Amino acid sequence: MKAIILLAGYATRMYPLTENQPKALLLLRGKPVIDYIIEQINRLPGCMGEQFRDSGTTSSDMTTIYAVTNSRFYTHFCEWAKTAPTKIPIEVLDDGTTNNENRRGAIGDIIFTITEKSIDEDIFIIAGDNYFTFDLREQYDFFKEKGCDTIAAKEIDDIEQLKAFAVAELAPDGKVLSLEEKPAQPKSNTAIFASYFYKKETLPLFHEYISQGNPSDAPGFFPQWLHKNHDVYAYKMNGECYDIGTIEMYEKMNREG
Repeated sequence: MKAIILLAGYATRMYPLTENQPKALLLLRGKPVIDYIIEQINRLPGCMGEQFRDSGTTSSDMTTIYAVTNSRFYTHFCEWAKTAPTKIPIEVLDDGTTNNENRRGAIGDIIFTITEKSIDEDIFIIAGDNYFTFDLREQYDFFKEKGCDTIAAKEIDDIEQLKAFAVAELAPDGKVLSLEEKPAQPKSNTAIFASYFYKKETLPLFHEYISQGNPSDAPGFFPQWLHKNHDVYAYKMNGECYDIGTIEMYEKMNREG
């Protein structure tokens, strides 16, 4: 399995904090936001149990973490990767973009990474500005149990807050029945967060999705399209997940720590 962390945004809503510093490297409670994601990935089965032993054993389901960013912040992440809290190899990728006008978008960066690294195995994808308290191993176990593409979900009762998310209707077993990115009128209270496990058989479908003229920006648009012809399941998280997308949210998360 490979991991892809999406880090190529420019976080203009968080200026001036992110004018010269990528959002994922801002300190949250004393360490970079992205470090929390790396620590969770290292807890997946086969990662910490094998790779953090003195023996140096490297047997693991997760073999590489790809941190895909833009040309502007590429060197920032290269420096971070030298001391990142992991023994799973991290490879920083430059997607060649320089500003909001020529950015690839989240799905564009997923396709870029899959193509650039010739990935042909299961993948885990997550937005680099996510801070979450649920155990990623639980979503991984759910993915393995279902044997199908798996997204992360949580019930939110605030209608206005729901409108900022992808919103899903689910069957009792978690199968996605409907999914809509940022709906004006949410059909349920189940919000979808940017934490995804995809089977290797699904990877060619990213190209098919784009070839049909679908949007490339928000990662939630892909499972919205995918579930119509392929089984997609939602893991209901036992914890919280926050998108650190504004200065107000960033300051709130630091205060509550």
